[in-house]
Amino acid sequence: MATMEVILATKIEGLGAEADLVTVKAGYGRNYLIPQGLAHEATASNRRFIASLKAKREEREAKELAAAQEVAAKINGLSVELVLEVGQGGKAFGAITNQNIHDALVAQGVEVDRHSIELEKPIKAEGEHSVIVKVHPQVEATLKVVVKENA
Repeated sequence: MATMEVILATKIEGLGAEADLVTVKAGYGRNYLIPQGLAHEATASNRRFIASLKAKREEREAKELAAAQEVAAKINGLSVELVLEVGQGGKAFGAITNQNIHDALVAQGVEVDRHSIELEKPIKAEGEHSVIVKVHPQVEATLKVVVKENA
């Protein structure tokens, strides 16, 4: 298979961030990335253009980090109360999952990706639980989840 090198103009999930020099299949580069404006062909003149793209990238990453730190500060001060349905014998019906925690956070005005909420396994017990929310690759927050039983 023929390949080619391209310089990414924007961040593409699973491929890289702007200013990265990546090798892709020739058809993907010629027919999709370059015509859509997502990448530039890796010529000598375009390689010199990388400096301006790297500056844009650093600026974007700094903004993302600052926004993530803001969200983490909000989450660290929050406590979420959730109700777990329990039967007569004390056996739980269902469990508290990261989707339930995500919905409770959205209701309190904090928007995070539900996949960033790290639960080892769904919560099936009453009490206080600490849940880690990975807001950014470099920023983590700890959320206090209070689970109450509803008979």
